[in-house]
Amino acid sequence: MMTEATAKDKGLIIDILTQSFQDNQSVNYLIPSDGRRLNRIRALMDYSYETCKLFGKVYLSDDKKGCALVSFPERKKTTLKSLLLEVKLILNGIGFGNISKAISREKAISKNYPADPIYYLWFIGVRPDSQNNGVGKQLMRDLVAESERMKRPIYLETSTVKNLPWYKKFGLDVYNQLDFGYNLFLIRNGQ
Repeated sequence: MMTEATAKDKGLIIDILTQSFQDNQSVNYLIPSDGRRLNRIRALMDYSYETCKLFGKVYLSDDKKGCALVSFPERKKTTLKSLLLEVKLILNGIGFGNISKAISREKAISKNYPADPIYYLWFIGVRPDSQNNGVGKQLMRDLVAESERMKRPIYLETSTVKNLPWYKKFGLDVYNQLDFGYNLFLIRNGQ
């Protein structure tokens, strides 16, 4: 079972996500490939964590080896805190040179969402040394169950082709594909 993360779990969650996504095409599309790359990925994961704490939920597996960040896009509002988080992301993560790339990618993705509320699975990650042991499977089962309780379809994206059959096991299918110099698969359930 998953539990809602607390503030003391933040460092662990950022570590799990940074380790899980350091070779991800979609993440690396926005992160400059320089000597600060891992710190930049950490900054992206920090931003994602804080945004989901404000406008969604952050979950940790019971064994603390996996986590998930969920956002409810209709709840997202521009606040002083959200603006400060974005400035911090630009300075420490994506850099000024990738701002327009980030904005245009987000616009291209979000125009594929329905007008009704969704359950947006922003990140799901498992420590690399604990992968293929059922941690992600249990997290995903819990996420699907929660989305069903909330009567919200799950939406997510992946650039990792080998993850497509895994998501299909949970009733999620590709409904669109975007080309950003890499293929980004848009996935959903319940449609």
